[in-house]
Amino acid sequence: MRAPVAAGAVSSPRAVTPSGPGTEAGPEPPCPGRPDDSERLARAALSRIAEPGDALVGRWIATHGAGAVLEAVSGQGPPLDGAGEQRWAGLRLRATRARPHDDLAAIERLGGRFVCPGDAEWPRQLDDLGPAKPVGLWARGEPSLRVWALRSVAVVGARACTEYGAHCAAVLGAGLAERGWAVVSGAAYGIDSAAHRGALAVRGPTIAILACGADVAYPPGNQELIRALGERGLIVAELPPGDHPTRSRFVLRNRVIAALTRGTVVVEAALRSGALVTARRALALGRHVMGMPGPVTSGLSQGVHELLRGEAMVVTDVDEVIELVGSMGELAPVRRGPAVPRDALSPGAARVLDAVPGRGACEPARIACSAGVPPEVALARLHELRTLGFVERDGDRWQLARRAKGHSIE
Repeated sequence: MRAPVAAGAVSSPRAVTPSGPGTEAGPEPPCPGRPDDSERLARAALSRIAEPGDALVGRWIATHGAGAVLEAVSGQGPPLDGAGEQRWAGLRLRATRARPHDDLAAIERLGGRFVCPGDAEWPRQLDDLGPAKPVGLWARGEPSLRVWALRSVAVVGARACTEYGAHCAAVLGAGLAERGWAVVSGAAYGIDSAAHRGALAVRGPTIAILACGADVAYPPGNQELIRALGERGLIVAELPPGDHPTRSRFVLRNRVIAALTRGTVVVEAALRSGALVTARRALALGRHVMGMPGPVTSGLSQGVHELLRGEAMVVTDVDEVIELVGSMGELAPVRRGPAVPRDALSPGAARVLDAVPGRGACEPARIACSAGVPPEVALARLHELRTLGFVERDGDRWQLARRAKGHSIE
């Protein structure tokens, strides 16, 4: 016998599923492919009932299907294993306020959609989160989330960043976007904002992962940025429209940033920073983790430096980031110091040049002795060096040419 439905509770999609003669109601199997309307409606409801990253609810969905889980938490079906009485009471209380039809209509009015596992737009790398993967994602923006996420890098860091950090994040965001990489961050103050703005400045791809509803501009001071992200980029949220952020939801949001992208770059982060949570989650998922070093005297770089002492890689520009996350052959240029004229000298000529005194002139025999070569060899090298402009004659003696003085050991 079914339990009575609480007042105001959402009606499970399975309650209106037609059944033929001889069929019996039972747990809805997990959807093997593209989710049908009932599965989508159930997941939309569960995104309001369960907190993001709820692994228990994720295991229930994987085992019984979203429809059966919604029935259970709505009081229309038997309780599922693994939850105590208080947990069930909390889930059923939340189920009374779930209005999935209204939430789906709200996101559609914004020009968005609700993306479920099995949809063509679903980024399959999120499946690496196992039972903690999102129930679904509420998305705003025209581009395909799956396509953009295939070539994406997270840029995260301190909210109260320095000018140095904001500059590095903006340059990195612009450079990645110009090279066709989507810049992923959380639309927060500081490093997040700088990275998004860098990508938007070059009209490149950028994705904001919010810890609230996709229609909520949080933080309030970033309303214009979030509006631009919705118009020219992508806004993605696990929480349904209108839902608010909490401290724990910011932390849980970071796992999505880590899983969605090929790598995470931490630009600035103190020893206690949410950016480090993202980086450690990315490491656990086998993603590339990179850090941009800062001054050793800056507390906002201490967290980055701790990462760099572990498994994170040092990066200083976009080329080095792409070398790690890109395809084979996308190598950063070799770093070299400035070339100087004596780099082109043969070893023998360089040895004789080193033997010419820095001040005054010297006899060829003395230069030969200092260079450890026969006098005739030294004299031949001196004539070669004069032709190249390194030395000059002063009667029977030799000295450094005026333009070469002060550079004899470079």
